[in-house]
Amino acid sequence: MNALALRDGRLADLSVLQRPALARALALLDANGEEARLVGGAVRDILLRRPPGDFDIATTATPDEVIRRAKAAGIGHAPTGVAHGTVTLILEGATIEATTLREDIETDGRRAKVRFGRDFRDDALRRDFTVNALSIDAGGLVHDYTEGIADLAAGRVRFIGDARLRIREDFLRILRFLRFSARFAEGRLDGEGFAAAIAERAGLAGLSAERIRAEFLKILVAPHAARVVAEADGAGLLGLLVAGVLQPQRFQRLSAIEDARGAAPDAVLRLAALAVQTREDAARLRERLRLSNLECDRLDGAARALEGLHGLEAPPSLGDLRILLFERGRAGARDSMALAHAESRAAPDDGRWRSADRFLADTPAPRLPFSGADLLARGLPPGRRVGLALKTLQAKWIRAGFPREPEALARLLEEAAAEC
Repeated sequence: MNALALRDGRLADLSVLQRPALARALALLDANGEEARLVGGAVRDILLRRPPGDFDIATTATPDEVIRRAKAAGIGHAPTGVAHGTVTLILEGATIEATTLREDIETDGRRAKVRFGRDFRDDALRRDFTVNALSIDAGGLVHDYTEGIADLAAGRVRFIGDARLRIREDFLRILRFLRFSARFAEGRLDGEGFAAAIAERAGLAGLSAERIRAEFLKILVAPHAARVVAEADGAGLLGLLVAGVLQPQRFQRLSAIEDARGAAPDAVLRLAALAVQTREDAARLRERLRLSNLECDRLDGAARALEGLHGLEAPPSLGDLRILLFERGRAGARDSMALAHAESRAAPDDGRWRSADRFLADTPAPRLPFSGADLLARGLPPGRRVGLALKTLQAKWIRAGFPREPEALARLLEEAAAEC
């Protein structure tokens, strides 16, 4: 049970509402026949005693009226979503989105046509989850039309009204349900919402890869991701998104390893633990989730690591770790070891694996102290032989333990030049 920042239905601490940008925006729109309230995720976070992110305001004022008032007050503004009622206010070094109250009059599962209104209750009832439908007025009174306060206190994430109808309005709500549950829910997924998500899962096929990616990666780094991923995968929801076989237990072990090391959740590394077994998996995820080249390269490296390090019960020797550091770089080597640790089934706080990670984090990566010019200086003619000799030289240098002494380097150069 969460202890909310409430006293007799009001915020226990009004300091957030007194922040200059928010206070000025509310004063601008909560006067002269119009009303404005703080809405959205900031309300939820404030009540949970968490630092709020961006501030969003809902107002009875139309976009034209918001713009008129902003101009009159000398407040910067941008018509970022006027068709849906949103004007961005730029003031006190911050941006605040002000959106006119609205109702959905037509939806197709991806977008909605809206009309503006003046009823905060109607605006709240069109939102997705009870915990996202709360609002706070300028005096600090919290308005709750959907029992969102009780759900927030109990750690429940529930759809507003009929869950299947809410999902059909926007199929992305299936993933949002999983994301908010992974972030806020204290127990298993809400039964009605989960059943609705399963029943409507075919609608996920109509979503863009970009929208899926944004929600999916947020799910993976949420506090209760391991539990939610296991439940969702058991119902076949997540496999649809990646068109592959998932590894929820390995994902859970990697999450526990990150927690044990005090490391921030890494979305791409967690994606590798969950959905990558081969390089083909990495290539497929690039298309399914519109991954960047850098993200795809990390997944490809993870796949190669899983192939090369599969079955390890203990971390490699320091010599092999140096080779890994040389071949993969610091980030790639640490990714490889984290995944190998998750594969090994060793305890998340296992000292051997922790020491291996510290070694990779602290040891300078070896750099090949030779170039083609060194071989040319030894008399090799320009061309293909230089490239072959350089590969031979690199292999010898690695086998010798990455020596740096001039005598050892000279000997390796002579050997490589003579062999090629």
